[in-house]
Amino acid sequence: MVAILSTTDLARMIQGYRLYARTEGKSDKTIAIVANSVRYFEEFLRSEGLPTDVGWIGHMEIRAFILHLQRKRCFSGHPFNKTQDRGLSGHTVNCYLRSIKAFWSWLVSEEIIETNPLARIKIPRAPKKVIPTFSDIQFRQLLSVIDTSTAVGYRDQAIILTLLDTALRVSELVNIKLDDLWLEEGLIKVMGKGGKERFVPIGKSIQRILWRYINRYRAEPAIPNCDFLFLTTEGRPMTKDRIDKKMSRYGEKAGINGIRCSPHTLRHTAAVGFLRNGGDVFSLQRLLGHSSLEMTRHYCELADIDVKRAHASASPVDNLALKHGWSKMRILNGVARYRGSVMSSRPQNLECSQSACQGVPKIAQRGGKTPDRGIKVPKRSAAQLHSD
Repeated sequence: MVAILSTTDLARMIQGYRLYARTEGKSDKTIAIVANSVRYFEEFLRSEGLPTDVGWIGHMEIRAFILHLQRKRCFSGHPFNKTQDRGLSGHTVNCYLRSIKAFWSWLVSEEIIETNPLARIKIPRAPKKVIPTFSDIQFRQLLSVIDTSTAVGYRDQAIILTLLDTALRVSELVNIKLDDLWLEEGLIKVMGKGGKERFVPIGKSIQRILWRYINRYRAEPAIPNCDFLFLTTEGRPMTKDRIDKKMSRYGEKAGINGIRCSPHTLRHTAAVGFLRNGGDVFSLQRLLGHSSLEMTRHYCELADIDVKRAHASASPVDNLALKHGWSKMRILNGVARYRGSVMSSRPQNLECSQSACQGVPKIAQRGGKTPDRGIKVPKRSAAQLHSD
């Protein structure tokens, strides 16, 4: 028997969302993430005997799904991978729920439903993790295993260094064409997420490396009018997956451990290095192609690792002392002169003998006065002083 779906069943609504998202210019990857998340939510509802009509799904069904995600074991029910003891990561749970929330926001905007059940639910936050970056030693190890005497090795080195210099996404890099490269001006025209075009500057070293790659090592295109910058030895455009695998192999060959050797790690390393070398956060935002500072802020937090080094050169007190050539003795002498000037400005009609000043704080003795203003201290005998 064929199941008859209602007009507002989740399966039908997913199809509608796909059409809407494409007309809005959303990327295929974004559409797939939202659609797959909603489809998994639909499978959960069916397995639990819960309604799949969007008009009947409320906050209780959403909360049951959140609890299911939090209890689910990693790769549970996967056709190829074995179930693991660990649960889903906080980022995975957060991604599922944000995708479903975006889908329900679309349902409200299309007036398919009146209220969003996720408006009453606080989505669990993803845990904050330190963004991994290559150290200088690790990056030199990575470059040392690349044989740049060959066309393949020189191309791979050019790719890695370009990613590090520009902080490009690997998906942006593989789509660069020769017409997008302005070597003399030191610029690359890049098509980023959401069809947003931007210019990314490159350094002089990358200008020389790319010029040499194009004129000496770039393979002949396999098909006419194929003007992509980076080509395989067969003359076809390099792909994201191919670059991922190559970097992983180079990382294994270099013996790099404790960090994923990938193009995205190069993007993180480039962003943090830009800030550590004196770049400002607004320029970094444009370099990375972020629409807001929210994403760029994470790199600022990681760059704060160097706050001690920055404080060593920017300490207000240290710079003040260096500016005036102060030393510890000069500071102490300045304090003593200040105290002396304060004491000399007080009335001088008070007198006290040496015996009367015994037991009085030294600062008062230096000024020749007693602690009490305008009151003479009576002379006391040695026996009286001893009894005190």
